[in-house]
Amino acid sequence: MPSLKYKHLFFDLDRTLWDFDKNSIETFKEIHNKYDLSGKGVSNFDKFMDIYHKINTDLWEMYRKGGIEKEVLSVERFSLTLSSFGIKDNALSRNIATDYIDLSPTKKNLFPGTIEILDYLKSKYMLHIITNGFEEVQHKKVALSGLSRFFTHTITSDEAGYKKPDHRIFEYSLELTGATNNESLMIGDDPEIDIKGAKEVGIDQVLVDHDGILEKGEATYYVRSLFELATML
Repeated sequence: MPSLKYKHLFFDLDRTLWDFDKNSIETFKEIHNKYDLSGKGVSNFDKFMDIYHKINTDLWEMYRKGGIEKEVLSVERFSLTLSSFGIKDNALSRNIATDYIDLSPTKKNLFPGTIEILDYLKSKYMLHIITNGFEEVQHKKVALSGLSRFFTHTITSDEAGYKKPDHRIFEYSLELTGATNNESLMIGDDPEIDIKGAKEVGIDQVLVDHDGILEKGEATYYVRSLFELATML
């Protein structure tokens, strides 16, 4: 990789640096116990998580396309999940939604190598985050997990007014940071949202495949772990 070409590195947050799945499970275990969901009919925690992830993924896809507001998404994902267990309780759904927003960003699990690689890159590049998460949640995640000191900007879709892979969030990020597309590199885990989105505006990309289940596809570069970035940049 011609590392001298790049001056600005843009990182995705969830599932690239911040271990969303591990942090989500920790959060849901607390919520499951707090509201005694087992006693209300949620006998299988793993099944609850599987159903939630499917519903959440579908609703987030609608949200990215502008088909649903975040306030609706925030509650509906829990209402629909509970409904699949025969639980019709709007107040409970709202309470869980509030607790999830409050609790999840306090979790601090990062992928292996996150702090080490950011520490290494910090002196060589300008580092930024571009994330589709909610403004009030993502900044809290960055701060509480110890990532704030590495990044000049944390750009959320709420702030930008557009969600990845919309080319406008990348253009907004370039303008905000004073970067150009040919001196920038997008590093993320999602081939559609991070890779294709960045490619559309002429930004090179690194696909981070923590689980080893993806193909390089359209990505400029491909790595299996964050540690590999040290050999490239």
